[in-house]
Amino acid sequence: MSHLYGIAGAESTSSTLARDCLERQFGNAADHGVRARRYPTDMSAAEWAVARQLLPVPGRRRGRGGQPEAYCRRAMLDTVRYLVDNGTKWRAVPADFPPWDRVYAFFRRRRDHGLVREFHDRLRGKVREKAGREREPSAGVIDSQSIKADVVVGRDSRGFDGGKLINGRKRHAVVDTLGLLLGVMVTSADIGDRAAGQVLLAQVAAAHHRLALVWADGGYTSSLVEYSLTVLALVLAIVKRSDDMRAFVVLPKR
Repeated sequence: MSHLYGIAGAESTSSTLARDCLERQFGNAADHGVRARRYPTDMSAAEWAVARQLLPVPGRRRGRGGQPEAYCRRAMLDTVRYLVDNGTKWRAVPADFPPWDRVYAFFRRRRDHGLVREFHDRLRGKVREKAGREREPSAGVIDSQSIKADVVVGRDSRGFDGGKLINGRKRHAVVDTLGLLLGVMVTSADIGDRAAGQVLLAQVAAAHHRLALVWADGGYTSSLVEYSLTVLALVLAIVKRSDDMRAFVVLPKR
C-alpha cells in the first residue's frame, strides 16, 4: 500500500526512527506526556523502529485534512498489544495507556480498511526473510482446536464438539512451517474440520499464491483432499497417527 511509511518515502534514518512518533513533532500528541515503558508487552526501541515504518501515514500529512492525532501511535500499539496478550476488556486497560475508546477507534479504523492484516503480513514477511526463507511460503499446516465457551457466550455462536466433548467454539488455523499465521477462522465447536477447512484453505490459497502443500491430520481426509487439489491446486497431505501409538506423540509436520 502506497500510504505506508516504508513505501511513502518518509524519513527512514536511524535518528528519525528513534523518535517516538511523527505526531509528537507535527501534531498535538505532545500535549500528552510520554508514558513509561513498564509492561512486558511494551515495544522495545528496536521493535518500534520496525513497526513505525509499516504504519499508514496520517491522512492529514497526505493533504487529506482531519484533526491531528492526540496520542502517539507507539502508545496506541502498546495498548493493543497489552489487551491481546492479557485477554482483558477494552474498558479494563490500565490507566497509564491512552483512553480505551481512542485506542479502539484507532484499531477499528485500521481493521476495517484491512491495514491490520497488511501490517501482520509485512511483519511475517520480514521474519521469514530474516530466517533465510522466501517472503511468501510454499508449505503450511492446518489444524483446529475446540475451546470451552463461557456461559455468557450466546448459543447461536457455540456448539458441541462430540469428539472432544467440548461445548464452545473452535478455532481453525493455517500456519507456515515456522509456525507463523497465514489464516484463521472461528466457528462454533460443532463445525467439522473438513467443512471449515474448505473455506479457510480457499481464503489462504487466494492470499498466498506460492502455497502448494499443506499438512493436516486425519480429520481433513475424504473429499477435502480432492477439492484442494482440483479447485485450489493445493496438495493436502494427511499425516495420520499409528494405531499402536499411546499417549502424546509428536508427529512430523504437525
